[in-house]
Amino acid sequence: MPYELKHVFASLPQMERGQSKVISGDPKGNNFLYTNGKCVIIRNIDNPVIADVYTEHAHPVHVAKYAPSGFYIASGDASGKVRIWDTTQKEHLLKYEYQPISGKVLDIAWTEDSKRIAVVGDGREKFASVFLWDSGSSVGELTGHSKLINSVDIRQKRPYRIATGSDDTTAEFFEGPPFKFKFTLKEHSQFVNCVRFSPDGSHFATAGADGQIFLYDGQKGELVRSLGGDKAHNGGIYAISWSPDSSQLISASGDRTVKLWDVESGAAATTFSVGSEVGDQQLGCLWQKNHLLSVSLSGNINYLDKNNPTRPIRVLKGHSKSIQCLTVHKGDGRSFIYSGSHDGHITRWDSDSGETECFSGKGHTNSVSRICVNENHELVSCSMDDTVRFTSTSATEYSGDVVKMDSQPKSVSVSSGGLALVVCIKGIVLLKDKRKVFTLDDLDFEPEVGALQPGGATAAVGDSEGKIHLFSVSGGALSSTDPILEAKGKLTDLGFSPDGAFLAALDENKVLTVFSVADNYAVKGHFYGHHAKPVTLSWNPDCEHLATGGMDMNVYVWTINNEDKRIKLPDTHRLHHVSSLAWLDPHTLVTTSHDANVKQWTITY
Repeated sequence: MPYELKHVFASLPQMERGQSKVISGDPKGNNFLYTNGKCVIIRNIDNPVIADVYTEHAHPVHVAKYAPSGFYIASGDASGKVRIWDTTQKEHLLKYEYQPISGKVLDIAWTEDSKRIAVVGDGREKFASVFLWDSGSSVGELTGHSKLINSVDIRQKRPYRIATGSDDTTAEFFEGPPFKFKFTLKEHSQFVNCVRFSPDGSHFATAGADGQIFLYDGQKGELVRSLGGDKAHNGGIYAISWSPDSSQLISASGDRTVKLWDVESGAAATTFSVGSEVGDQQLGCLWQKNHLLSVSLSGNINYLDKNNPTRPIRVLKGHSKSIQCLTVHKGDGRSFIYSGSHDGHITRWDSDSGETECFSGKGHTNSVSRICVNENHELVSCSMDDTVRFTSTSATEYSGDVVKMDSQPKSVSVSSGGLALVVCIKGIVLLKDKRKVFTLDDLDFEPEVGALQPGGATAAVGDSEGKIHLFSVSGGALSSTDPILEAKGKLTDLGFSPDGAFLAALDENKVLTVFSVADNYAVKGHFYGHHAKPVTLSWNPDCEHLATGGMDMNVYVWTINNEDKRIKLPDTHRLHHVSSLAWLDPHTLVTTSHDANVKQWTITY
């Protein structure tokens, strides 16, 4: 194969304030999984850089759970569909698909023999269903709730029992199979967010928005005690997870803490304080082997430390919203990937280890449109917040170097001499040493994207009519020069090759055009292949190849001297278009997408 997937740097869970996040583990204790958009993310718990992404749902997925056998995963989406798919093959072949409810699936539970599945959520006719995994045949009725059901769990030994928790402030207890309503549990005064049976089946616990946790007998459903007296947490509790030996459990709360409870005494043994910001609210948790995990509203996944409850062992960071742009940079003998997302965040990834650091401090307040690195080792980023920022790559904290634009910037390009070209909605701005030195705002065309030639002698600006305007850069000013170049449609990206010999132009009509600079910008070649709008291009450091990606989810690697020679990477980010790409080295391509994942590919020519 001319290409091979080298790394997947996975997205974080997509979070919503006031909504619990189900994070679950595999029966062997090796992996954990969660959802983001239409993706189910599977990560190795010991080395979370090892990740796999399942992308076959047509609607956003809210929950995914391993079968106790470990061979299948059931995942449920916003349309009410449940897909059961194979975990042993990398293709993740679909085994069965059902539509048990007609609205958002919020939780799923399996019986310990992997034969029956309970599904709950927000349906129009009913809020829950329990059925045989291989036929979809009903094995009972989960009735009694008057509002959507947030959580469900099944006792993992016979006789089977099912518990559910709902927005109607009650929990329900069912016996079976076939499962029948037994009685209602009315201890909570607000939404019941989570119900979970202990692994040995002796108890189950319910957690609610009232900050309380109640413990019940696992077989009879009788109340045993509350944990923590009148109040387990000072905020709503969104998730609970039992220890493997059933003697303890952890709870995640909106009060920004996770508590470890001793079930026998009902007292909190440890309180983990995660932070003080709104984004530190805890909305999910998982006890997997020796690992205690919690999920913050920010999407960060915290590995909690029993020996030091004030500081997690590690925090998994990254993006939970769509990535708009990326660039790469080498420093201190290491290669880094920088990515900017729709919610204004910029993240730095170590290209080898996958270790992440999110930029801190006062940064962009809106979507990051484009980022690049200048000769002073500064990250130059432009955003829909009408600013261009300069941040040193030696730190992961925003500096105060901000240039305010008069209109929204669409792209930024840098070259030597401290130059930066910013293309805005209403004009073109030339910056030198982080200051505006020249502005063109009385244009007779609508600028879309710009590029500075290495060395900074020439600037190219593509417009909405498919024309590329050339400007000479001299004395801190831009002056128009001939010729005006013609592309096949509205420009989506422009880029000079690293040696400045070629200019590549990508347009809405799915054509890549390469111009030869030395031949007065004569057309070197037209490259066809994309079947939907391409939006991003990146030159290979060897100046002989370049990559393009776009709305068709495909990436093409083109050979400049041979229009017919190309490498196609199909479905690079399945169901999500490729938003940006960059080369780490002549054989390693990095791609990003609206699925918030970063992928590295090894290319062989």
